Amino acid sequence: MQPDSPKLLEDIRVSAEYIMRVTSGKELSDYLEDELLRPAVERHFEIIGEALNRLLKRDPAVAGGIEDHAQIIAFRNVLIHGYNAIDHRRVWDAIEHSLPVLHEQVKALVNEAAGE
Repeated sequence: MQPDSPKLLEDIRVSAEYIMRVTSGKELSDYLEDELLRPAVERHFEIIGEALNRLLKRDPAVAGGIEDHAQIIAFRNVLIHGYNAIDHRRVWDAIEHSLPVLHEQVKALVNEAAGE
């Protein structure tokens, strides 16, 4: 593992946990109505995608341990460059289905890096 890989993994883990924490107990309708929650969640998805993009460039073997890493990076690009056409239902779907899987994979990689 490259020296900066654990930090990038930690950035992904922290942002994933933030999103899960602030959306816990909420439904799509809550998300759609909350003008403060949506940009905060989107920002943390951007952080996840950027950290994963950097990890892929610096340590492809570790990034390869994250399922769907290319789709996650592409999602980040849509959020940043297609900000005016964000499909909030797609973001919510990522929160409900993809984020928990990503979180578990990153936690395993963080634990591996720590020698656990």
